[in-house]
Amino acid sequence: MAVLKVVDRDGVEHEVESQTGLKVMEVLRELDYGVAAICGGMCSCATCHVYVDPEWASRLPAPMSDEKDLLTELSHYEARSRLSCQIDFTPAVDGLKVTIAPDE
Repeated sequence: MAVLKVVDRDGVEHEVESQTGLKVMEVLRELDYGVAAICGGMCSCATCHVYVDPEWASRLPAPMSDEKDLLTELSHYEARSRLSCQIDFTPAVDGLKVTIAPDE
């Protein structure tokens, strides 16, 4: 088990313990924080958009071109935006902190 720190859309931080080997989106989808994950992780809808905490941004693999293209079209895009379906929840990211982005 590993911990994912999640700041919901109301600004409340939660510590969620979950199994590794999932995508961050899969962890978030099971919670009631507003992550719909409509496409199921296919990198095509951006309903799993999160902001990665600055201290973690450089520790994650860079987004692939399809993720980057989709993110830059969003009105709430920021440099630390990521699709949580593209982030592996592994022991290496134990303690990762993300903020749920506003709905588009």
